[in-house]
Amino acid sequence: MGTSYKLLVIDDSQETLIALDKYFKKKNYDVVTARDGLAALKLLKSDRSGFDLVITDLVMPYVSGIGLISILKKEFPDTPVIAITGWGVHPGSLAVEAQADVVLEKPFDLFNLEQLISSLLSGHVLRALGEQ
Repeated sequence: MGTSYKLLVIDDSQETLIALDKYFKKKNYDVVTARDGLAALKLLKSDRSGFDLVITDLVMPYVSGIGLISILKKEFPDTPVIAITGWGVHPGSLAVEAQADVVLEKPFDLFNLEQLISSLLSGHVLRALGEQ
C-alpha cells in the first residue's frame, strides 16, 4: 500500500466536515478536522508531524479562511492549500491573493477534489478557480 497522506480539513459546516472525513478516510487518507480557523491554527502549531495538505472554508468564525491561509503560507510555505467557498467570486479572489493553491466553489465534486489533491501532493503546481 502507498503513503498515507495527512489532511487538515477546516469548515464550520458539520455536514461538510463529516462528508470530507468519511470520503477521504475511505481513500486511505489520515484526516484531521477543525470547525473554525482558530481551532485549525492550534492544530497546526501543536501537531509535530505536520499536514501534507490543508482544505479550508473561507468564511468561518474566529479566524477566517483568508487569514488562516495567509498564516499557513508564511509558517508552512510548502503545504498546499485548497480553499472552498459558497460565497461567490470575491472570497475566491481573496483566497488567490492569500496564496491558496486551488479555489473551489461549493458544491464541488468529491472525485474532482480528490484529483486536485492527488495532483498537489504529487508535486504538480496548480492554480485553479471554481466555476464562475
